[in-house]
Amino acid sequence: MLNLAPRVPRRKRANAVRTHLPLPLLPPLDTRKRTSYDPCKRLQQTITGVEEEAAGMATLKDVARTAGVSVASVSRVLSNQPQVSDALREKVLAAAAHHSFRPNAVGRALRGTGTRTIGLVVSDLLNPFFTELARAVEDAAREAGYLMIVGNADERPEQQDLYVRTLLERQVDGLIVVPTVETSPLLREAADLEQHLVLLDRPASEVHAPLVSSDTSDAVSQLVDYLVTTGRQNIGVLAGPQYAGTAHQRLEAVREALARHGLDLPAERVWVGDYKRDSGRAQTRRMLDERTTPEALLVSNGRMALGVLDTLSHAPVEGSPLPGDLALAAIDDLDVFTLLRPSVTAIAQPTRELGRRAFGLLLDRIAGKPVESVRIPCTLHLRESTEPRRV
Repeated sequence: MLNLAPRVPRRKRANAVRTHLPLPLLPPLDTRKRTSYDPCKRLQQTITGVEEEAAGMATLKDVARTAGVSVASVSRVLSNQPQVSDALREKVLAAAAHHSFRPNAVGRALRGTGTRTIGLVVSDLLNPFFTELARAVEDAAREAGYLMIVGNADERPEQQDLYVRTLLERQVDGLIVVPTVETSPLLREAADLEQHLVLLDRPASEVHAPLVSSDTSDAVSQLVDYLVTTGRQNIGVLAGPQYAGTAHQRLEAVREALARHGLDLPAERVWVGDYKRDSGRAQTRRMLDERTTPEALLVSNGRMALGVLDTLSHAPVEGSPLPGDLALAAIDDLDVFTLLRPSVTAIAQPTRELGRRAFGLLLDRIAGKPVESVRIPCTLHLRESTEPRRV
């Protein structure tokens, strides 16, 4: 085989070897048995931690109650902060041992990490509203020099907790969460530790963290006023799931608006979905089968409204039921609503502003500034689906 390397004279090559520094001696190999890292086992341990917490394992409040100190004092001891007296440390550690309490991810995370990374956990990334919301948060974070990690809970509380715990273990600087349910022990514990946490879109009970949400009440009131004055008083609602705080708020906004006109909202004109398209289809079929179709229907989110439209388009009736037999409106203004015929009346949420304000509040929390919850009003867009009946 042809050798294309330049030929080096034997004497020069030997001198080159002698001019090299001596190689350092390597330490003797450690022949002790090493523990290998098993990512599958680590994930199972994380899942087990979430399951144990849900099963009623001891919390920081339990340790604080037994030690006779505040939750903040317990947090300082378990995070090994220096401004802790020996007496306090001994008291807290004894109480923790009494409860078999293991400091979890929440107790180790978020404070003083400086990773320039934030976490965002949303309830359903397939929902166009949350997709746009995530993009708004990401844009604001990138402009401020932060990287964002996203977790999709898929409306499952256990998956939400898994993502929250994992992000905390990764030492993110702050966390923005769209809660899947109103009650979350893990979020409550993070908030009790005064961590950098912001709630977005949906409230969570007993979680002492600022909430950035949209205010649909004025827009709903305007919609009900318009429907009533154009001759539609028999109004129904396709509501969201009972576990979502926004579902309660939107339903109550309709009740209050109807009450101002001396009208009520009986149970037979309320259908409940899960904020997904299939539930919109199912509840519309039920409405048609039971022959309880109202004069107007407000759908609590855009994905369910698409399911309603799909079912109505295949309903065995002559012509389109919109807007003649049924006026239709939705909360969430999807892009497709303006392309349909008839175009769909919608209450637009300020998605971009919600995302940016949430990140702004998180930055303030990271900087140690005081913050308060924010509600941003929505906008009503009247379109063809709620036009007055043609005589």
